[in-house]
Amino acid sequence: MALSLLLATTAAAEPVYPAPDPDPFYAAPGNLAAHQPGDVLETRILPPLAGFPGATVRLIEFRSTNSRGAPIAATTTVLTPAFQQPGMPLLSYQHFINSLGTGCAVSHLLYSNDVNLSATTPMLNVLLTRGWSIALPDHLGPQFALGAGRLGGQITLDGLRAAKQLPELALQTSPTLLTGYSGGGLATAWAAALQPSYAPELQLAGAAIGGAPMNLVAMAEGLGLEPHPAFGLAMAAAIGLEREYPEQVQISSNLNARGRALRDAMANSCTNEILAIGAGGSAREMTDQASVFNMPEAWSVVEDNSVELYGGAPRIPIFEWHSPTDPLIPLQSIDNTARRWCAAGVRWQMVHVPAIDHLSAAAVGAPAVLAWLEGRVRGEPAPSNC
Repeated sequence: MALSLLLATTAAAEPVYPAPDPDPFYAAPGNLAAHQPGDVLETRILPPLAGFPGATVRLIEFRSTNSRGAPIAATTTVLTPAFQQPGMPLLSYQHFINSLGTGCAVSHLLYSNDVNLSATTPMLNVLLTRGWSIALPDHLGPQFALGAGRLGGQITLDGLRAAKQLPELALQTSPTLLTGYSGGGLATAWAAALQPSYAPELQLAGAAIGGAPMNLVAMAEGLGLEPHPAFGLAMAAAIGLEREYPEQVQISSNLNARGRALRDAMANSCTNEILAIGAGGSAREMTDQASVFNMPEAWSVVEDNSVELYGGAPRIPIFEWHSPTDPLIPLQSIDNTARRWCAAGVRWQMVHVPAIDHLSAAAVGAPAVLAWLEGRVRGEPAPSNC
C-alpha cells in the first residue's frame, strides 16, 4: 500500500503544519469554546469577482469541531446573486481543494484564476443567475488536513448553519443542497452521511457527489508501493492525516531525508503543485523502513475517514457521477457504498459520464448535476437506479 510505509509508527516526530494565514481574519478568537457549532464569529465583504459577475462575495468565519471533538474556527465564502430574494436555494459547493497550504483557501483561489475551480464555474454561474446563493467552505479546516473526510463533512454542515444564521443573507428557510467533486466529493459524502447525527436540524434537499474516494484504504491499495503519477496526493493525504491525528498517524518519524524534503516542499502547496512535486514518487523511496508494519492505530484513522466503512447513511436523495474508466479512485468502493445506502432506503442515482480521466469528469458531469439539483428544488421525485 502506498501509505503503509508512510503510516508506520516508530519514535514520534512533530507533524509539519501549514504556515498561518497572514490575514488575522482566519485566526481563531480567544472565546471560541463559548460558541456552538455553526455560530458566526466574523464576516467580511470581499472584492467583486470577474468570474462571478454581479455576485456579492462574503467571507464568514464560524465555529466548527475537529476530529477530536474540540472547537475550531473555520471559514466559508458565500456568493449571493445581484438580485437576491429571501428563501431562494442555497448550494454548498465543496471544491476539490486537495491542498496543504493556507494560501489554497477557496477565498484566495477565487482571486487566483484557479484552473480546477473553473471546471464548475459555468454551473455555479447558472445557479447564481437563477437566484441561488453558493457557499464554498474551506472544508480541510484551519490546518488543511487533507484526507480527514469526517472533518470536512462537519465543516461543511457548520458552514451551512452559519450561512443560515446571517439575517442579511435571508437563507433561513432556503432549500439547501450539497455538491462536490473528488476531494470535495469526499467532504460532500461525509456531510450527507453525518447530517442525521451531527446537524439533524438542517433540512437538506439532496447531495450530488462526484468522483469521490469513498474508501481511502482501497485508494491506498490501488496506488501501491511502486512509482505512481499521483503519488503526491497519497503523500499529501498522509501529511494531512498526521496533522489532524498526530498521536495516531506519525509519518514524519518514518521518512528518510528524501521523504522529509518532499514533505517540506509540499507542506504549503496547492493541488497542482502537490501533483507536480510528487509525480512518479513512491513510498519505498521516502522511508528507511523495509517492510510493512502492523499499524492498527494509524490504519484505524484511515478506515474512520472512509465513507464506505461508515455505518450510517444519508436521509436525502443522492446523485453520484464518475467516469467508468477513472484510474485514480476505487470504483468498487462507490458500488459498495451505493448498495449499502440503497439498502438503507436512500434514493441513489448513479451516472457514468463519458470522460477518460478523473479531472475532466467534473466538467462533463456538470450539466446533469445542474438538472438534478434543480429537480430537487422543484420538488420532483428523486430518480433512483438502486
